[in-house]
Amino acid sequence: MDNAADRRSAWTFLTNHARVLLAVAADPHVRMRDMAAKIGITERAAQGIVADLVEAGYLERIRVGRRNHYQIRPDQHFRHPAEADMPVQVLIDMFTHRDLPSGAHRKASEPVLT
Repeated sequence: MDNAADRRSAWTFLTNHARVLLAVAADPHVRMRDMAAKIGITERAAQGIVADLVEAGYLERIRVGRRNHYQIRPDQHFRHPAEADMPVQVLIDMFTHRDLPSGAHRKASEPVLT
């Protein structure tokens, strides 16, 4: 495959920042090395992304003994002007509910889409 084809097939919709946020949403006690391995980035890259998210107010770092735990601030809004009216909770909900049994995340008042 040529380089142009490699580049086209390598892109994804979610950034590593979004993936780190979702990893924390799935497990607020996640170790940096486990997060990095799951996402497919280096531990150093994961640390940098967590620092970015803490600095921007999306995550809060809580020290517990020798470990860090993280708390998401779900009311923070996306940074890009096109999505600035939406809280990151929308993204978290979309991806954390995907592993639930069909209909498990649905409120009783919501219709079932088929």
